[in-house]
Amino acid sequence: MGEVAEIWRHPIKSHGREKIDRVDLQTGATMPWDRVWAVAHANAKTDGATWAPCANFARGSQRPGLMGTHAKVDEATGRVTLSHKDMPELSLNPDTEGHKLIEWSNKLAPKDLPKATRVIRVPGRGSTDTDYPSISIGNLATHRAIEQKLGHELSHLRWRINFWIEGLSAWEEFDLVGKTLKIGGAEISIRERIVRCKATMANTDTGVRDVDTLAALRQWDHQDMGVYGFVSKGGMISNADSVEVI
Repeated sequence: MGEVAEIWRHPIKSHGREKIDRVDLQTGATMPWDRVWAVAHANAKTDGATWAPCANFARGSQRPGLMGTHAKVDEATGRVTLSHKDMPELSLNPDTEGHKLIEWSNKLAPKDLPKATRVIRVPGRGSTDTDYPSISIGNLATHRAIEQKLGHELSHLRWRINFWIEGLSAWEEFDLVGKTLKIGGAEISIRERIVRCKATMANTDTGVRDVDTLAALRQWDHQDMGVYGFVSKGGMISNADSVEVI
């Protein structure tokens, strides 16, 4: 069908992204080092012990400035380094230095929103937008179709996808729902389409909303881009690995 073009992880939910060359997925788990931490705001209704919906957290749909953040995680130490053109670089361990992340995050938030107040780490899984441990898959041909509809280039990083696939036709990924993909040494059961929000309107260099991506999607009579999958068999996935339906 195609091959893996890029792999991305997002160590802190809505706070940056990092490109990697390979990842070892585990059966039934979220992607390692993806959405490990999340920043809860003052109105959050979660104790951090179990998964909670994204509305409980500081995220790009309400805080577009966060979309301009880059991240790098040191797997050996658990330290994450965040960078943003409007902010000083921040390096910290979110488990022990959460107050630094909260202060940094609040400086990128509109003043009328509830302040970030605490950093949570749900035991055993990342804080994905689904109530099951999911990974996300995007189709670069679909992204290019959206660019064509808009009439200009658009960073594919707006979609915050884990695995970008090359070699499919535009929107073909939606036909994969209910099917299982073999990618490298892993198998991923595709469960549902990803419904998009205002986070994708923000420029990933500046953190400023500059494109109505949702209006563009609605020209296809939906607001979806990419699909969520569940790791039904763990294994290593690397760049250029083949993708096939099994």
